[in-house]
Amino acid sequence: MKTLVFVVVLLLVGIAGLGFYRGWFQISTDTTNPSPSATITVDEGKFHEDEQRAKERVSGLEQEAKAKVGDRAGKVKEPERRP
Repeated sequence: MKTLVFVVVLLLVGIAGLGFYRGWFQISTDTTNPSPSATITVDEGKFHEDEQRAKERVSGLEQEAKAKVGDRAGKVKEPERRP
């Protein structure tokens, strides 16, 4: 159970780090007031733009793999039967 919690936390930290790196999230602070506050902003447009770019890249890799494999994908060699 500890391992599962550790993996989930590690995954969330990785996604948050990637999000900040790619500009999906931004944190801004306001310290001019007596009680400081922090605001998290999510840039959905940037997220969807990166999502589309990733889909296009995966689709390109799929086409490239199909071109390399060619018609060999449907031909599976049957094992020889021995008496």
